[in-house]
Amino acid sequence: MKRSSTRAALLAGSPDEVEAAFYEALQNADVDRLMACWADDDDVFCLHPGSSARVVGVAAIREVFTVMLERGGLNVRAAEVVRIQALTSAVHNVIEHVQVQLPDGPHEALVFATNVYQKTPQGWRIVAHHASAGKLGDASAQPVSAHVLH
Repeated sequence: MKRSSTRAALLAGSPDEVEAAFYEALQNADVDRLMACWADDDDVFCLHPGSSARVVGVAAIREVFTVMLERGGLNVRAAEVVRIQALTSAVHNVIEHVQVQLPDGPHEALVFATNVYQKTPQGWRIVAHHASAGKLGDASAQPVSAHVLH
């Protein structure tokens, strides 16, 4: 699918629909579809768990995802979404459940991610994705109580 037609398909999409398309593209190693979810802006950014650098700009983000997906898609699904939405912006905090293959078999790793969306003339688009490593094999990612301060 061409990038322009993919962008058109997302034009009427909500932040939830763009997020679903983003994670589906990760699973299918579809870099074009994945990048269609991003705003076409030099200030967009992405930070992955274990990364030593923040990735800034559409071209740099495309390059990182191309390398990340060159051996195939990621078995990842977003769950437990916490949403904040205004007229032209939305923030989703998700727990990514990632299946990883280790020497002793498959395990589930948790990644805590925040996806920031902005309503652009082309529709809702990702402007930031920040992911932090959670625990390997800990399927219980309960939120911290409201009385606990950092």
